[in-house]
Amino acid sequence: MSQVYSTEELIKILADERRACMNGQRLNLTASASGNPLIDQFLKPDGIQKFSAYRDFKAAVHRYQQQHQVSGIVWRQLTIKGKTLQYPAVDDQLMAVDSDLEILTAAKASILEFWQEVTIDMDLYLSINIGRDYRQIIASDVEAIASKTEWANLSKHANSEFLEIILQLGWGKPEEAAYKRGWPTSGSEYIHAVKPGKRPIC
Repeated sequence: MSQVYSTEELIKILADERRACMNGQRLNLTASASGNPLIDQFLKPDGIQKFSAYRDFKAAVHRYQQQHQVSGIVWRQLTIKGKTLQYPAVDDQLMAVDSDLEILTAAKASILEFWQEVTIDMDLYLSINIGRDYRQIIASDVEAIASKTEWANLSKHANSEFLEIILQLGWGKPEEAAYKRGWPTSGSEYIHAVKPGKRPIC
């Protein structure tokens, strides 16, 4: 019986392939630009061929994950204001298999609890217009959004003067939830917490 690649091995394989594609070692020579002459004049053919080669390889890895039920989950750790949370998230280059969605759903409550603890007294903003603008909201708005979603994810951006904590509340497939790629069956809302008087920058 042949060996089934692990999540970690697939992440490394994809990283190596991405590097090879970006270095021009892999090209999809059949890839073409948009077909619109006005747009095509601004696009470099080799860039499209590199991107297309990697996209095709990533799709093949996703098919492999489905066939062998290889998880796309990685465990992350986040420390904010002296509090630490370990939580599951789907790797940016992999997809979630069915069992992953169960793990993500089970982790939602602990992620929300951590979020509430570390964002006390912070200003909250809902990302709108696919991240191009923000609307200020309150904690009860976050609870209402959370009640309609299936899973959660966290990230932070910080330096000595700035802290932004981003809560992603999603439904459907995580790999299709960002930027409305899988809308309406998959999607997500992003809540940004920032210090009072500040605006989100991420």
